[in-house]
Amino acid sequence: MLLELRLLVAIFAGGCAGALARAGLIELAPTHAGRWPWVTFGVNVAGSLLLGWIATHRSPASRMRALIGTGFCGALTTFSTMQLEVLGMLDADRLGVAALYAGGSVVAGLVGVTLGVRAAPTRAPGPASTEIA
Repeated sequence: MLLELRLLVAIFAGGCAGALARAGLIELAPTHAGRWPWVTFGVNVAGSLLLGWIATHRSPASRMRALIGTGFCGALTTFSTMQLEVLGMLDADRLGVAALYAGGSVVAGLVGVTLGVRAAPTRAPGPASTEIA
């Protein structure tokens, strides 16, 4: 029970940090309707890279994976905002930009997660569920 509570606290703390980071970046560089949303694109790619690294580097029971992977990356990245931005581009008759943004986001996210997985140090063989911290 205590372990589950610690994981939830880690997810909550990471989520707060990720959401605040994304909100701060959007305040620094707001997106205009129909234009390329660099902040959303950047946080989604960076979050994919970080998630690939932490998911490979830490076991699912790890508080660090809960903090960074589920919490921080989950709140930092935003598929739903990407979809709204694509709709905004379509409403502004920017079909080419919308298609490039949607496709580019998927490809760049896959590249990011692949690089994150490859950058993670190799874990020693053994039961993954025993790692806590």
